[in-house]
Amino acid sequence: MTTQMLTYIVVGLTFALYIGIAVWSRAASTKDFYVAGAGVHPLTNGMATAADWMSAGSFISIAGMIAFAGYDGSVYLMGWTGGYVLLALLLAPYLRMFGQYTVPDFIGERYYSSSARVVAVICLVFICFTYVAGQMRGVGVVFSRFLEVEITTGVFIGMAVVFFYAVLGGMKGITYTQVAQYCVMIFAYITPAIFVSMLVTGNPVPQLGLASEVQDGSGLRVLEKLDQVLVDLGFTPYTDGSKAMIDVFTITLVLMAGTAGLPHVIVRFFTVPKVSDARKSAGYALVFIALLYTTAPALAAFARLTFIDTVNNTAYAEAPSWVKTWEDIGLIAWLDKNEDGTIQYAAGDAFEGAPVFVGGAGEHGQKLVENTPLDNTNEVYVDRDIMMLASPEIANLPPWVLALVAAGGLAAALSTAAGLLLVVSTSLSHDLLKKTLRPDITEKQELLYARGAAAVAVCFAGYLGINPPGFVAQVIAFAFGLAAASLFPAIFLGIFVRNMNREGAIAGMLSGLLFTAAYIVYFKFVNPAASTPDNWWLGISPEGIGSLGMMINFAVAFTVSRFTAQTPDYVKALVDDVRIPSGAGVAHRH
Repeated sequence: MTTQMLTYIVVGLTFALYIGIAVWSRAASTKDFYVAGAGVHPLTNGMATAADWMSAGSFISIAGMIAFAGYDGSVYLMGWTGGYVLLALLLAPYLRMFGQYTVPDFIGERYYSSSARVVAVICLVFICFTYVAGQMRGVGVVFSRFLEVEITTGVFIGMAVVFFYAVLGGMKGITYTQVAQYCVMIFAYITPAIFVSMLVTGNPVPQLGLASEVQDGSGLRVLEKLDQVLVDLGFTPYTDGSKAMIDVFTITLVLMAGTAGLPHVIVRFFTVPKVSDARKSAGYALVFIALLYTTAPALAAFARLTFIDTVNNTAYAEAPSWVKTWEDIGLIAWLDKNEDGTIQYAAGDAFEGAPVFVGGAGEHGQKLVENTPLDNTNEVYVDRDIMMLASPEIANLPPWVLALVAAGGLAAALSTAAGLLLVVSTSLSHDLLKKTLRPDITEKQELLYARGAAAVAVCFAGYLGINPPGFVAQVIAFAFGLAAASLFPAIFLGIFVRNMNREGAIAGMLSGLLFTAAYIVYFKFVNPAASTPDNWWLGISPEGIGSLGMMINFAVAFTVSRFTAQTPDYVKALVDDVRIPSGAGVAHRH
């Protein structure tokens, strides 16, 4: 059986499983559609939360980011993992006790303001569509590489699957589908990591293999060997960091706070029966997430080392078949600068700009155009995202591992896409329509509108996947900065500061949002040439500026609240009710 046929079978079986689960668990009420009836078991919810959390970015990209950034890549591990801990321990239980369906619902009720609710909806929709564009594009790339279909066709297939279980099942269908997707995803991630760890070090546990000796007779451990190899090729040592400490701190902080403000993860804690179950599901999810996040650094180091050993100083005619396969979709490019027919991989970009290809030309099936070779010895462009997806091929693993990785990549992208799209649909139908524009609609009508909004959101997400804006990668930083500078402070203050009023919250959200947006737009889009540490304010990069926007949000919110009308007594009582456990001597909700 060919690798492609095996991949078709594995991916087809997983898709059939997802659709079957959606039919079995379809939503029958708005509560089912929004929060799965608030009856999900904590263990089940923990697994679904982990799947929702670990998007295509975690499954496909994080190993590649660490592989090429080395020590500096640790900011992603610290920020994203720390953000989940912050959300799970500091926010989620209180939001569950508040008992609303969505983040804008909480902000609108807590700050007794439709304006605050609408601002939250705008922030939420922008954040979610930023993420979902990347997920759908990831679906298209996986289909293109492993199933050999057009990226557009792959996106359409992904749209159809997500449409079916998101529109039919709502949160109830998505929850149980995400449990299956987590199982597929984590097995697909750990399996190649075990194989590669054994190949490089002989140790079957990747986390331990990272600290083991390389099986090449050098007596060096993995990181020591990687440092030596990279220095010989002109790179900085893998274990050295190049970022300024303030930038590392602010990027980590913005990833933590931005992540804790992500609405598609927060809503997962509304699906369990009790507040105590929200805490339990947070603990379970942390264990499930840790399986991938502790494996990623090991896989990154193994993949980078194996890639160099496999590609560098290899005659192109004798290069492994996967090099040409990834070349065909533009994620690897080779320019024979010295015309010796041998691949030379070294420090520096091979050419200016991104790779631009035209098919069917050139000596290796494609022609690289509209790029100027740079004056260095490096002849290889390699996209970071291939390090996970190509790891089975780089290590020459069995075809079934490759099929499993394809299914895992699709599971990661589809699980997060479904969660994001559901949050968008519920915010539009529940927060904007039911709570703001048309409060007189019935539950049946609201459910119909929610399904319609989900359908429209799926179509729009598909469009973004097929025609991604050129700045999607850059806008990721904008999404995290926006969440950190707008939603996170409003949620935090709403829970822990009983005197925070609506004027303060709205002013804080808008000021944090506008400051962060202006800074990132200037350095990312208006004047990217000026984006250097010398020009950054206080040495903070655009990726980390959301942390300063968050501080501005807090400062403005506190200042405005002091000079405007006090928070109503019933809202203060509501905050006390959410914060203080039953029986602690204050009023509590019944």
